[in-house]
Amino acid sequence: MKILLVGEYSRLHNSLKEGLITLGQEVTLVGTGDYFKNFPADIKLKRKYQTGLQKKIKVLLYKLFKIDVTSVNLKNQFFKHSEKLKGFDVVQLINESPMGIEPHYEKQIITFLKENNKKLFLLSCGTDHISVKYGYEKKFRYSIMTPFFEGKISKKEFFPALKYLQKEFINLHLFVYDAIEGVIASDLDYHIPLEGHPKYLGLIPNPVNADKLPYLKNPVQDKIVIFHGINRRNFYKKGNDFFEKALIKIQKMYPEKVEIIITENIPYKEYLKHYENAHILLDQVYAYDQGYNALEAMARGKVVFTGAEKEFLEHYNLQEDEVCINALPDVDDLVEKLSWLIENPNEISRIGKNAREFIEREHKYIAVATKYLEAWNK
Repeated sequence: MKILLVGEYSRLHNSLKEGLITLGQEVTLVGTGDYFKNFPADIKLKRKYQTGLQKKIKVLLYKLFKIDVTSVNLKNQFFKHSEKLKGFDVVQLINESPMGIEPHYEKQIITFLKENNKKLFLLSCGTDHISVKYGYEKKFRYSIMTPFFEGKISKKEFFPALKYLQKEFINLHLFVYDAIEGVIASDLDYHIPLEGHPKYLGLIPNPVNADKLPYLKNPVQDKIVIFHGINRRNFYKKGNDFFEKALIKIQKMYPEKVEIIITENIPYKEYLKHYENAHILLDQVYAYDQGYNALEAMARGKVVFTGAEKEFLEHYNLQEDEVCINALPDVDDLVEKLSWLIENPNEISRIGKNAREFIEREHKYIAVATKYLEAWNK
């Protein structure tokens, strides 16, 4: 089977590609690398006009003519490869706006993919119309919308999520759902809003290539190393403000027992290196399930503070604190859970070992790739 994966957010499509190739499929990935993360792709499109003088020119052109030159340029780059993007049995979009460009140009790309290939599918693994609308209507106990409701983020700063509620993106959403065979969710944060939708094919867990992520026993010998990797664009959306405040308290409480490593906006490969020797990784607080960064850290035996709500525990038949730590938007709760680990270092080894076993059991990239093949072939 020939498969085209369009777009990349978190290495999800790269890991899925590796699983599919192992199963004997022919796979091509086209994408932009997702900004500073710089994920690999077979057909790499470059997002231009993002900094310096080029960005100023871009802003001026938009003010004068309402033309987004980044969108135009990416669309043109895509169509330069048009002959390589035809004749696939399956095309899967990483998002209903897979290139992160203006809806008018996304529609042109998606129309081309629909007309020149057999089946078109969609992933819900990041902000999109249905998940944002669900959060905006406060149907979750908390969500990435919570810091917006609390006034921590302005409308302008939160535009990357709120745009999915605008008329042009609603139209894009309807256009995409009319074109696709079905939509797949990558975790519970996207599964819950999609339940009952006629085109929903179900939840398929994120594929993780644990073969590339060696398990590190890393017992506590001197200090407990805590890693906090910040993506400044998503600072409040991930709850980094809660982690920052908790770490200040922990540093004061345990100055001789902990070492804290903080990074900002670093490429994916560097990110992996920076937390290699960490025992604890702080991921996000506004989630019911784990995102991709959390899963990869769990594969390496880290204790990850992330989404692990009761819905997640029930879905995978787990106990609390068995494979990761449920991080809540509550500084005192984070301090309490961090303190428990610092004062009981044996728990770090136990949870880290369980985390690795969980990834191999539920997120093994080859087994997950098989589930995708089954869903596409229904």
